[in-house]
Amino acid sequence: QVQLVESGGGLVQAGGSLRLSCAASGVIFRVNVLGWYRQAPGKQRELVAEITTGGRLNYRDSVKGRFTISRDNAKNTVYLQMNSLKPEDTAVYYCTAGPGWYQVDYWGKGTLVTVSS
Repeated sequence: QVQLVESGGGLVQAGGSLRLSCAASGVIFRVNVLGWYRQAPGKQRELVAEITTGGRLNYRDSVKGRFTISRDNAKNTVYLQMNSLKPEDTAVYYCTAGPGWYQVDYWGKGTLVTVSS
């Protein structure tokens, strides 16, 4: 089992920045990809960004150039730096862990990000 605990959500004005963190614990050696998904009210959950143990990246198009995912393998922590935030970025952001791209075995409980216009 892998446990994921997110932090760093909150309320920010459009154009502002937030940094999300996610600490992973448990059977970490089985996890290759850490990532972030989000779910806005009334919408389906969607991928935001993923990163492999080796540092390969995968972003959804709408966040490219604004969001940066990174990980500290020694600390088993993944980060999401979000800049130039837009109201449409408002969502609950979930930390994820799994064996490959778009393969999620574990979910965090989520942290709410609200971007005001």
